[in-house]
Amino acid sequence: MEALDYHAEERRKAEFDLEEMKIVWAGSRQNYEVFRKDNRTMLSRKDLFKDTLRKAAHAWKRIIELRLSEEEAHMLRSYVDQPAFTDLHWGMFIPAIKGQGTEEQHEKWLPMAYKMQIIGCYAQTELGHGSNVQGLETTATFDPQTDEFVIHSPTLTSSKWWPGGLGKVSTHAVVYARLITGAQDHGVHGFIVQLRSLDDHSPLPGITVGDIGMKFGSGAYNSMDNGLLRFDHVRIPRNQMLMRVSQVTREGKFVQSDVPRQLVYGTMVYVRQTIVSDASCALARAVCIATRYSAVRRQFGSQNGGPETQVIDYKTQQSRLFPLLASAYAFRFVGEWLKWLYADVTQRLQANDFSTLPEAHACTAGLKSMTTSVTADAIEECRKLCGGHGYLSNSGLPELFAVYIPTCTYEGDNVVLLLQVARFLMKTVSQLGSGKKPVGTTAYMGRAEHLMQCRCEVERAEDWLKPSVILAAFEARAFRMSIGCAKNLSKFSNPEDGFSELSPDLLEAAIAHCQLIVVSKYIEKLQQDIPGKGVKRQLEILCNVYALHLLHKHLGDFVTTSCITPKQGALANEQLRLLYSQVRPNAITLVDAFNYTDHYLGSVLGCYNGNVYQRLYEEAWKDPLNDTVVPDGYLEYVWPILKQHIRTARL
Repeated sequence: MEALDYHAEERRKAEFDLEEMKIVWAGSRQNYEVFRKDNRTMLSRKDLFKDTLRKAAHAWKRIIELRLSEEEAHMLRSYVDQPAFTDLHWGMFIPAIKGQGTEEQHEKWLPMAYKMQIIGCYAQTELGHGSNVQGLETTATFDPQTDEFVIHSPTLTSSKWWPGGLGKVSTHAVVYARLITGAQDHGVHGFIVQLRSLDDHSPLPGITVGDIGMKFGSGAYNSMDNGLLRFDHVRIPRNQMLMRVSQVTREGKFVQSDVPRQLVYGTMVYVRQTIVSDASCALARAVCIATRYSAVRRQFGSQNGGPETQVIDYKTQQSRLFPLLASAYAFRFVGEWLKWLYADVTQRLQANDFSTLPEAHACTAGLKSMTTSVTADAIEECRKLCGGHGYLSNSGLPELFAVYIPTCTYEGDNVVLLLQVARFLMKTVSQLGSGKKPVGTTAYMGRAEHLMQCRCEVERAEDWLKPSVILAAFEARAFRMSIGCAKNLSKFSNPEDGFSELSPDLLEAAIAHCQLIVVSKYIEKLQQDIPGKGVKRQLEILCNVYALHLLHKHLGDFVTTSCITPKQGALANEQLRLLYSQVRPNAITLVDAFNYTDHYLGSVLGCYNGNVYQRLYEEAWKDPLNDTVVPDGYLEYVWPILKQHIRTARL
């Protein structure tokens, strides 16, 4: 007998067409038994890893059989929803060769990589250095007598540490090392290095490689073989240095090509834009679970023996949950825009136009930092919104959190990335008087005089529903915070001392700039053709929730920079409360639009039909501890305590 749909009444409240909203979100996940994951948290590390290998192999089999495109294959791998060596092969190894290799290197290595005849990883981070790439210690010394590079790990801290896929699977790696010719150090460059035999998978001579051990969580990221790697004078041919940006000749001469070194930013832009897109998906999953459960859970408020109040009807729950729902949509739209940005940058690179690279690099660095930090915090907030049951592994939230939080560190520590954005903003401000117009996401700075003088015209709460009013406030706030930092920096005789001293303020200015980008791209999305008036109306409500929640959260910034008055801030908060009431009837349908199946969500709390308590009860009995009525160890350790035989028991 099919379970009752406890969310059916919530879905009948919806004020828009679900299928039209699904088109906007464009999410789709299908059930597939071979990819079951409900037992992951109960597997040993070895069994979990073998399970990952099995799923990766089956996914590759289906990709070949169905002749999936690269985009479709990526969707299938994301659906498997289990961190695996394939993530780094497709997400880092191949893009690094494509972005930094020559045409000849493309012809040699990419066909093998695309067919997975070789499996690669990205070996940059070391035991002693991560964010400071220029401080890496691994060396690649050219030997002109043999026309080879000698890759070596001179210290313990030069051991490569953390690369996913490296520990047990990868046959090759793009290794970043200090290029040395003669006695000259040319800085860090990339090299393609074979790590393991293609016959028996054993490490090649001079290579020490293994897994770095268990990580945070149960299943979570422990399905990934993050590895350690040391080189003992390993020799590779000269042509395995990635040479699109710079080369070493047969005679050992270092030659810089006409292609700017900034070309490596192209790979970073690609990777970071995918991370932003992934942030929206992870946040949507957490919000879907918390929203569905909040509609089922009832606590307090019973009148005359009637039902208790749905948790989702409490304003405290709405004020914590609905901004996260709005953020999921906001990150989705800025992720779509970043895909366009990457395509634009790629086109320009092919035409040897590198003019937009610095801005694109700063933009993606900042958005990667902001969206991943917000998403990591939001997943934990969703767990707390689910009360005690959110702490269970089968709620799906603890494992989602454990899998997701590494994004705050990998591909650039979030604080370090924001400081890079701040440097870019300070450089942009310094050039305002030179006649050079800011471009892209900093174009608003070209209206410096207006942004310094404009005042918010809000007189009533509903004035905050005007996109132009919201955008003006966010632009003025971001610009004035950047100008304030620039003025304070100018007081220091040594700019680096100033940057260090003012780094907390610079971080806040960078965040303000990134939040402006997301708000502006959301508003731009609303100006496009959107199917269904009801859908567009809901997206407008969520856009206003996102913007006004940020304004409320950072009210101090808006007031102290004189962008708005305290009274206008109070009106914004009044309007925000009204918006929560407008989100409420559509909450369940808004998360249904993500189109995530129960299998993909992996949560008893977030199941589509809302039959939470029955599923919680059934899942409890699946735990291995319940395989026996009397637990193993009872006679040895519990019985002596109960019978007061501790003194004579052999514990």
